[in-house]
Amino acid sequence: MKKITAEHLRSSNSLKYYRLVRRWACRNYNIKDADLELLLFLDCHGFFSKKDFKENTYAYSWDNNRFARLLKEGWIIVWRHGNKKDKQGSIYKVSLKASQLINKIYKILTKEEQIPAGAAQNVIKSEAYTDRMLQIAIKIINNDKQ
Repeated sequence: MKKITAEHLRSSNSLKYYRLVRRWACRNYNIKDADLELLLFLDCHGFFSKKDFKENTYAYSWDNNRFARLLKEGWIIVWRHGNKKDKQGSIYKVSLKASQLINKIYKILTKEEQIPAGAAQNVIKSEAYTDRMLQIAIKIINNDKQ
């Protein structure tokens, strides 16, 4: 496996539009910023227990219901149910839905795909100032050829 250095990452410009892509993803998929970033971490982590989940949320904003909400909304799934007899806890992983979103974010950041900007594909239709600015930023990202 080829090691990615800081210089490779910088020269690829892949983080150039991270903030805007994150905002688009959160608005389009109705997910909070902290939840999306946690899913990015958990996707790299692979399988995790509820204890692992709690330990890795200390750097995020306080949300006592985050685990239950992500499970209920289908962002994480139970991979193996716990067994009280063998004293094994449940094991979780990010769902296919979350994996597909994360993959789409990576593809947009690496310019393999564009942010869908068509009216049918984009829920950012409000006339609010921040939404209009986000729509303009999406057009800029999609037109950037670097």
